[in-house]
Amino acid sequence: MPPMTAPQQRALHQLLSRLIDQEAARVLVAPMAAKPGFWFGGGNLVQDEQGVIWLCGRYRNYGDSRTGLAAGERGLEVAIFRSDDGGAGFRKVQSWSKTDLTPADGKVLSYEGTALHRTADGGWELFISSEKERSYPSPLESYQKPGTGVWSIDRLTGDRPDAFDSVLMPVLTNDTRPSYLHVKDPVVFDTGDGDTALIFCSHPFSWSSSNSGLALRRAGEAGFALHSWEIVPRGATWDVAATRITGRVALPAVGLFAEQPAALYFYDGAECLRAHDENKAAVRRPRGYSCEEIGGAFAG
Repeated sequence: MPPMTAPQQRALHQLLSRLIDQEAARVLVAPMAAKPGFWFGGGNLVQDEQGVIWLCGRYRNYGDSRTGLAAGERGLEVAIFRSDDGGAGFRKVQSWSKTDLTPADGKVLSYEGTALHRTADGGWELFISSEKERSYPSPLESYQKPGTGVWSIDRLTGDRPDAFDSVLMPVLTNDTRPSYLHVKDPVVFDTGDGDTALIFCSHPFSWSSSNSGLALRRAGEAGFALHSWEIVPRGATWDVAATRITGRVALPAVGLFAEQPAALYFYDGAECLRAHDENKAAVRRPRGYSCEEIGGAFAG
């Protein structure tokens, strides 16, 4: 992407301020409990030709992905919601527990990011990242904590978002690069040349960082091929431990961007993936607890 002009940067700042207005935000899907560690999210929204808005995500209950199921239930259920009133209200139309989907490569221990995608032929795909009961590669077995597995990305297919099958088909699994062992949290969109792009986050076997990678499914092909393990560098300070892209919004080709197609990419950042003790005389702020320490956006 060519360098943005000052007017383009100002326009994007104004747009982001409108898109991310925490004072005006409202809950679309409530978590299973109003307690720490419970939420619904990690998905996207797609509007079809009839104006119906489809929302996917997963219910997450208390737990810690670095310590296994002993710390709580964690990613409990993947769900699809439908809105026929422009987003004013959503109702659940389909869902899957951890025992409803049984992939060939191991029992599901937890769900995380999901992504709805409309294919060129009018079908639908639901991409799901899950932690499965699988051992770390040799000689790294001793780094695996009891009750944990390895994360990968699969997909379901269907004619409609409320009629997906229940057969998980593998999309992306890492068996060769322990420094990017866990792959999850898909962000899926079509490129201008007819390919399908899959942005994903990765964690090493040590759970010390998080990166954003890219896989591509070429037009007319059935599977995805790895393009890059890291498409953006991690930052030098606030997001030195994590730069995890979690969403994409294409900008309309109008106004200042009429001749320069672009998109906004939202990401999570973190300074540290462990509790980080502070000097009592330093600036007090939350730090080093998870991947959601700071949120940011790229234009690209």
